[in-house]
Amino acid sequence: MAKRTTYWWNKWTGAAIVILLLVLTPIFTILVKLFDRPGEHWQHIASTLLPSYFGDSILLLLGVGSLTFLIGVSMAWLVSVYDFPGRRYFEWLLILPLAFPSYMMGYSYVGILEYTGPVQAFFRNTLDIHFTGAIIDIMNLPGAIFILSVSLFPYVYVICRASFMRQSTAMQEAALLLGSNRMQMFTKIALPMARPAVAGGIALVGMEVLNDYGTVKYFGVNTFTTGIFRAWFSFGDINTAIYLSAILTVMVLVLIWLENIQRGGRNWNVGRGSSKPAIRIRPQRKGTRGLYTALCLAVLSISFIFPLAQLFYWVSLTWRDVVDAEFGILIFRSFSLAIGSAVAIAVISIFLLYATRLSPLRWTKHIARTASLGYAIPGAVIAVGVMIPMMELDRSIKWAVSDQFGMILSGTLFILVVAYIVRFMAVGYNAIDAGFQKTGASVNEVARSLGASPLRTLWKIDLPLIKNSIAGAVLLAFVDILKELPLTLILRPFNFHTLATKAFDMATNEMIAESANASLVVVLTGVVPIILLNNALSQRHGKAKKTQPRVI
Repeated sequence: MAKRTTYWWNKWTGAAIVILLLVLTPIFTILVKLFDRPGEHWQHIASTLLPSYFGDSILLLLGVGSLTFLIGVSMAWLVSVYDFPGRRYFEWLLILPLAFPSYMMGYSYVGILEYTGPVQAFFRNTLDIHFTGAIIDIMNLPGAIFILSVSLFPYVYVICRASFMRQSTAMQEAALLLGSNRMQMFTKIALPMARPAVAGGIALVGMEVLNDYGTVKYFGVNTFTTGIFRAWFSFGDINTAIYLSAILTVMVLVLIWLENIQRGGRNWNVGRGSSKPAIRIRPQRKGTRGLYTALCLAVLSISFIFPLAQLFYWVSLTWRDVVDAEFGILIFRSFSLAIGSAVAIAVISIFLLYATRLSPLRWTKHIARTASLGYAIPGAVIAVGVMIPMMELDRSIKWAVSDQFGMILSGTLFILVVAYIVRFMAVGYNAIDAGFQKTGASVNEVARSLGASPLRTLWKIDLPLIKNSIAGAVLLAFVDILKELPLTLILRPFNFHTLATKAFDMATNEMIAESANASLVVVLTGVVPIILLNNALSQRHGKAKKTQPRVI
């Protein structure tokens, strides 16, 4: 009989807890440093800038939350309930704006609306109408709200679409039989049932808004992220940056708390046994079907086609000056860094998940899930939390070994990889966890009962079974890392650029057209996992997709 190795404590559990503590070190660092004295610039920032940080952050959250709710829920309802020309394409096309980093979309819209842009050129050359400045001034808070909303609404759209697809048509038919019209059915039945999905999507949007640096910096909006950069780079005041990071962390935790308490103890699920596959409604009038197609096309054009076309236009003008051997090295560096970090995330996630599988205690799984907490923490906060312990380690190494040692941890790519692992662990962890859940533990237990060691079982049985989930985790983490800006800006070694930082630096130095080359590579790379995500959602709701639409 095989030796039992699933004790409450074994070397796998011990190693998993050590890894977990290392991953959570940046968050602990922020909490511990809060008890230190504030920096010398804290009083100045608290009395002059802190109110604007609070005001702009709250207005940004409310504005983007409202607009993403309006766009995301309405688009999800249209493609889930109605059948109209192009609906099957819009189902996945409306996810594509996720591939567009918000700051790059901001650059595109400034180019579209400026004097030399296509809109003013059309008015000038075709209608002989001349504008003295930008046709619409978006370099302000409302402009930032618009840009963040059109680039982030897919978070709400994807989650609400899945929720609407799961809802039973029996309840909606009962509402129609009782005399409700379509609007009442949506507002009184479908939307309340989708409330957790809506809240979850808006909470994700809120976290992305608080994490954003490129858009708010470019549009001149004062948020806590810009405050952290100002305290760190302009004042060189780490303690003040920590205080601002702590306030930002509390705001994120409040968002998560609000999202959790709104669920309450109520059951929002429809019993599977009573639900029927969704039957889409095909409006009888051609005009109505055409209107729905036009609405989806308008949202897609504003959120993806127009800014992407602007990037292609700029690239056609500047690629000869920008695309050279140095640009190739830039792509190689960015891709290598992102792939290496994504693989590290996948390896650590597999280890943590397998260690919890070997442990019979449930609490180990809950503890392991805290490794994914970093995704909720803004990148600038993670950067501050990683930098401080790394600098302390560097000083210790220098003191213990030799004064000739420089900043071998905090001044190299090592610190950047560590920060990426902390920030994007949730992306890899959740994807691989889904693979483990799907395969179950029975095959693993059979192999163990036949005498295979845990490591051999993992290598020979589990990894081949979840290879698709591992590939998906690496791909998703790779794209997120490629787009990451605030964390990379703070922690990158001197004179080291990624595609994201290069595009940001060029755009802030009035080289927007040249920055489009790096931006285009990032956007087109991000399209691939989005198509894979749509395929996964389509397979999950395959039965509903095959039902015939009902004509009314």
